Amino acid sequence: MISELVVDVKPKEVSIAVLEDKNLVELQKEARNVSFAVGDIYLGKVKKLMPGLNAAFIDVGYKKDAFLHYQDLGPHFNTQQKFLKQTLGDPKKTPLIAKTQILPEIEKNGSISDVLKVGQEVLVQIAKEPISTKGPRLTSELSFAGRYIVLIPFSDKVSVSTKIKSSEERARLRQLIQSIKPKNFSVIVRTSSEGKRVAELDHELRTLVKRWEDNIAKVPKAKIPAIVYEETARTVALLRDIFNPSFQNIHVNDKDVYNSVRDYVSLIAPGRENIVQLYGGELPIFDNFGITKQIKSLFGRTVTYKSGAYLIIEHTEAMHVIDVNSGNRSKGSDAQEKTAIDVNMTAADEIARQLRLRDLGGIIVVDFIDMGEAGNRQKLFEHMSKAMVNDRAKHNILPLSKFGLMQITRQRVRPEMDVDTSEACPTCFGSGTAQPSILFTESLEGKIDCLVNKHNVKKFTLHVHPYVAAFVNKGLMPLSMKWKLKYTHSLKVIPDQSLGFLEYKFYDTDKNELDMKEEKEIK
Repeated sequence: MISELVVDVKPKEVSIAVLEDKNLVELQKEARNVSFAVGDIYLGKVKKLMPGLNAAFIDVGYKKDAFLHYQDLGPHFNTQQKFLKQTLGDPKKTPLIAKTQILPEIEKNGSISDVLKVGQEVLVQIAKEPISTKGPRLTSELSFAGRYIVLIPFSDKVSVSTKIKSSEERARLRQLIQSIKPKNFSVIVRTSSEGKRVAELDHELRTLVKRWEDNIAKVPKAKIPAIVYEETARTVALLRDIFNPSFQNIHVNDKDVYNSVRDYVSLIAPGRENIVQLYGGELPIFDNFGITKQIKSLFGRTVTYKSGAYLIIEHTEAMHVIDVNSGNRSKGSDAQEKTAIDVNMTAADEIARQLRLRDLGGIIVVDFIDMGEAGNRQKLFEHMSKAMVNDRAKHNILPLSKFGLMQITRQRVRPEMDVDTSEACPTCFGSGTAQPSILFTESLEGKIDCLVNKHNVKKFTLHVHPYVAAFVNKGLMPLSMKWKLKYTHSLKVIPDQSLGFLEYKFYDTDKNELDMKEEKEIK
C-alpha cells in the first residue's frame, strides 16, 4: 500500500488529506488561528464544583467553561498542585521537578470537593476539543507526545506499548528508558520505538523534557486563564502519528509549512526528507491529486461505492446511522444470499473508510442487508474488524444482532468532518433571479477591468469551474488571451473543481482572495 500526504495551505485554513493507493481515507481541516486543540495545556481557574457529577468546570478562556472529571485529575494531582503553588509563589525561580517530593496518590474513588475548591489555579490539558454546544474536556494528567515516547511529569514509571509482542524487546526498551529518563517523569514507550537505538530515544526524551521546561517557565508570568503550551501544528502532529515506511510522498503548497514538515521528517526519519515535495503547479493542489473530486463524491448523504450499491449516512443527536443498499444489483431469489454477502463485504470496506474520512465518533449503527446464514454474518463481522485495523481512533465492534444491525463505538476527540457537497444554483446563486448566462463572460471581464483600472491590481489569478475555463481558453485566439492583451499580461485563468458552475474567485500573488462580489454592475 502506498501512502501519501497532501497539505493544502490557504490564508485562513489548512487542509490535510491522507491517500492510500490514491484513495482518500482521511481529511482534516483546521483554521490557522485555531485554539483549544487536543494537547494544548492551559493554566485555568476552578469556576464551579459539581459534586453530583464528581466534576468541576474550569475557566480556560473558552466561551463555555471546560469540563474536568475527578477520574481525569490523574493519581499525582496533589504533587502537581504543590509544584504549581511553588511556581506561582516565586516568579523569579521555577522549581526543579526532580527535586519535588512525590506525594501519595489521590483516592481512586474520591470526591472532587476534597481536592478542588472554587478559585483554585490548575494546570490542565485539552483531552477533547469543543464539540457542538459543549466546552472542551480536560485532563490534569499532562503529557507530551513524541514519535517514539510520551513524557508524563509528576510520576515515576515506565510503560511499554502492549502492541510490542516480543518480551525481549519489551524488556530492552524498559531497561533502556529506565537508565536515561530523568527523576519524577513517567515514560510511555510507543509501538514505533520497537527496534530503535538508544541514541534516537535519548534524543527525543531530551527534546520532550526541554519542551516541558521551556513551557512551565511561562506559568509565573501568565495571566489566568492562559495557554501554557500549544500542541505542534496539526500537519506535523498528524505526520507524527501516521508516518510509516510506506509513505512515499508528502506534497505541500506552502514554503514555510514545507520547511517545517521537511525538518520534522529529517528528525524522525533521517535520509528520507526528500519525500517532502513543494508543490508549485498552477492547478489547486487538491485538484491536481484528484482529491476535490473524491471529496465531492464521498461526503454527501448518499455514497455510491460498487456495482450500483450505495450507503445512506444519517446523523442524529445521539448516534450515526448507516444504511446499506444493494441498488441495482441482482435480487433473484437464487442469488439473494450471495448478493447480500458481496454487497455487505464491500460496504464494510467503504464504511471503515467513511468512519476515518468523516471522523465519526460515538455510537454508529449499521443496517446491513439481511443474511440468512450465521456463517456469513460471522464472516462479515471478522471482515469489518479487519477493515478497521488501520483506524487510529479507539473503537469497538459488536457482532451483528438478530435484526442484522452492527453496533460500533468509536472515540471522538474532535468535531466530525462535515463537508457540504451541494453547490449554489449555477444561475441565481440562491437569489431566485438569474442574470443571462450568455453574459457571464462579459461580467467576468467587467470584474477584471475593475481590478486593473480601478484598484490597480496587475497580477492575479481567476479561478473558475473547469467547463468555464475550457470555454475561455478555447480557439486560436481564446477569450483569456484577449483579456491579457487588453488588461494585463499577468492574468491567469485556472480551472478549479471546488467551484460551482458559474462561480468565480480572484486571488492575488499571495493567494489571498480578492472579493469582487461587492462590485455591482451599473444598470
